Amino acid sequence: MDRSFLKTLGLPENHSGVFSDQWLEGAGGSLTSHSPIDGSALGSVTCGSMEDYEAVVKSTHQAFLEWRNWPAPQRGEVVRRIGEALRDYKQPLGELVTAEMGKILPEGLGEVQEMIDIADFSVGLSRQLYGLSMHSERPGHRMYEQWHPLGVVGCITAFNFPVAVWSWNALVAAVCGDAVIWKPSPATALCAVATHRIAQAVLDDMKAPPIFGLIVGDADPVGEAMIADRRLPLISATGSCRMGRRVAEVVGQRLGRSLLELGGNNGIIVTENADLDLVTRAVLFGACGTSGQRCTTTRRLFMHESIADELESRLLDAYQQVTIGNPLDEGVLMGPLINEQAVDGMLTALEHAKAQGGEVILGGDRHQGDAPAGGHYVQPALVRAKHDMPIVHEETFAPVLYLMRYSDLDEVISWHNEVPQGLSSAIFTRDVQESERFLSAAGSDCGIANVNIGTSGAEIGGAFGGEKDTGGGRESGSDSWKAYMRRQTCTINYSKELPLAQGIQFGS
Repeated sequence: MDRSFLKTLGLPENHSGVFSDQWLEGAGGSLTSHSPIDGSALGSVTCGSMEDYEAVVKSTHQAFLEWRNWPAPQRGEVVRRIGEALRDYKQPLGELVTAEMGKILPEGLGEVQEMIDIADFSVGLSRQLYGLSMHSERPGHRMYEQWHPLGVVGCITAFNFPVAVWSWNALVAAVCGDAVIWKPSPATALCAVATHRIAQAVLDDMKAPPIFGLIVGDADPVGEAMIADRRLPLISATGSCRMGRRVAEVVGQRLGRSLLELGGNNGIIVTENADLDLVTRAVLFGACGTSGQRCTTTRRLFMHESIADELESRLLDAYQQVTIGNPLDEGVLMGPLINEQAVDGMLTALEHAKAQGGEVILGGDRHQGDAPAGGHYVQPALVRAKHDMPIVHEETFAPVLYLMRYSDLDEVISWHNEVPQGLSSAIFTRDVQESERFLSAAGSDCGIANVNIGTSGAEIGGAFGGEKDTGGGRESGSDSWKAYMRRQTCTINYSKELPLAQGIQFGS
């Protein structure tokens, strides 16, 4: 594998994964990052100890105390410069994302573009942190609300989007006046180190305080320390539902805030009025993109019985044309899973599906083709299933698509909503009544609901997140910035009287 991107990004073979106001040597041991493409070592990163964590928190909090006083448009200018730096490094950083995570290169480059887009969004936001003015019920009084920086935000990210999710949090939080401590997935630590180097170089150049802290380490002790730390008023965590429950429990006990982006078990309903050409393309990307390792991956497909045979035939043809191999190579559509544990999880899920009455009609094995040796490659699976099979209600983080047939729209919406997760959903139809039914209060119960668009590939302008076991968090666009700020209601008395609200009389 050509590793010139490492040199371009300035990454030596051994690098610290701890930054406070400077790079620390790290006393928590080291880890070696292996590429899921061929198992080769990309480099090693030193991890942080509890002493390192304490240094990061103190430094980042001190940076926040200065940063919160910078005018928001000046903070926006810093973020604009970070976006420009990301443009300069888009190619090598995208290649590193592909090499360390395993998604195909167009997706790796797309993830960096998402960071650039959120930087642009945040720059505009820096001049739009609006409050409200309200009419007071008391004469000679004025009321309004304003938003202030919240503090130091803890950001815990997963391996599947090793850089973009940090940007959703860090760049929005930065224009809000916050500082951010990042604990990335150890599986993609090099991506975090490279991204941090890019951002920190901009901060240094603009003489901004070191508002971005970084600490690579395991969930215990580093992650546990973060979620229990009262100096971090908000924890934004992306990962499994199991992890999210732990975060919510610990952060809730200290009455902190948690912003959770957890599992997805995303479904598409295809009605008899759908454009099957659109459906086939959307399902193929939704189910096979990132090798099924997106929280928005399509995992359940509900097909109206009148078109089910034709759609199934189309999918069988389309799946057999998916090229599997080195994701850095042009023309490859599906790379490896992140590790051998993920492969085992997929194979186990398919065994459970068969035991519960499902039928694997395509794929579902280790890939034996031209993919590099030492990688974690599988064939995407199509499985005929029933909506109430227990395995269908679980999220398998791999390219497994369950095919189910239905006859009544109201009934299938209830099937769609019966799983515990509630992230992304879609309906394909050319009937406006069907689409509006799906989007109504009695329709999809997910945080994202699409019409004639797949479940994957959300734009940064909309609030991203889901309901139920997905955690309820919202990141990226719309008014998600409010999660990173504290609201303050202000009342000003400009009269010489002191009337009380609700007409209360107290004393003479």
